[in-house]
Amino acid sequence: MRESSQPAAGAVIGFVGLGRMGEPMVRRLTGAGYQVRGYDAEPSIRARLSDVDGLTIVDGLAEVVRGAEATILMLPNSSAVRAVLLDDGLLDTLPSGVVLIDMGSSEPLVTRELSELAGKRDVSLLDAPVSGGVLGARHGTLTVMVGGPEDRLDACRTLLGVLGKQVLHVGPVGAGHALKALNNLLSATHLLVSSEALLAGRAFGLDPDVMLDAINGSSGRSGSTENKWPRFVLPGNYASGFGLRLMLKDMRIATELARASGLPSLLGEASVELWARAAEELPEDADHTEVVRWLEQHTDRRVR
Repeated sequence: MRESSQPAAGAVIGFVGLGRMGEPMVRRLTGAGYQVRGYDAEPSIRARLSDVDGLTIVDGLAEVVRGAEATILMLPNSSAVRAVLLDDGLLDTLPSGVVLIDMGSSEPLVTRELSELAGKRDVSLLDAPVSGGVLGARHGTLTVMVGGPEDRLDACRTLLGVLGKQVLHVGPVGAGHALKALNNLLSATHLLVSSEALLAGRAFGLDPDVMLDAINGSSGRSGSTENKWPRFVLPGNYASGFGLRLMLKDMRIATELARASGLPSLLGEASVELWARAAEELPEDADHTEVVRWLEQHTDRRVR
């Protein structure tokens, strides 16, 4: 995306990573009139999306950026981003002056390193991780936390606005990924302690629905009591769409940031330890809300 351009409906957007979050995001973009060139390393995912109007599935990374005014990455971690950009050569194929937007959850210091490498090719890298999960991606209600030059964000704010209800400039390159990790440390920690409290109340004989009504009108409320328990835990579907191990990865990024700054993270480290134990005992593909099931196993009580 050149300095003066503003990708609008009809513009070509490259998109790498068409999984749980990438698919609904691409559908939002095509629904808004963008022409998306999409790629995923998994052939079955490419095949599943081959009939989406406005989406051209390509077989290689070099094809993703052809004619694209911006390219979005929705990948699980910094290792995947580095591999796509450097090992697989995507960075070498990007034209001078375009913007590259990393919307996954990556390590801030690695993001800064990759931004420097991109800058040498006159490519601007924005980190723009999101909060809101699969449902937020589907409905365009994500919060997008953007790190990087503000003028480059302004040039693609309309594009990002299709995906999120809030598009916030949070600082220089790496700031978005830092804030996302810190947010997820909070989210994971209050899910854990909220669940311990609700399970204790259940064991005492309190109705979980009644507890949630009271807590959500009181000072103990959180995103876990207002959203995760009513939508994913009580119905027993555990279908937030965000994996437990991805949550743990973000938590570790956050506590490492605190450690690197010389700050204590006593509760954060304790929470990481408990989530790590849950990750060892739950299935590889466990949703992060299944940490409640792990707690139940240790209390030998089921939530109904």
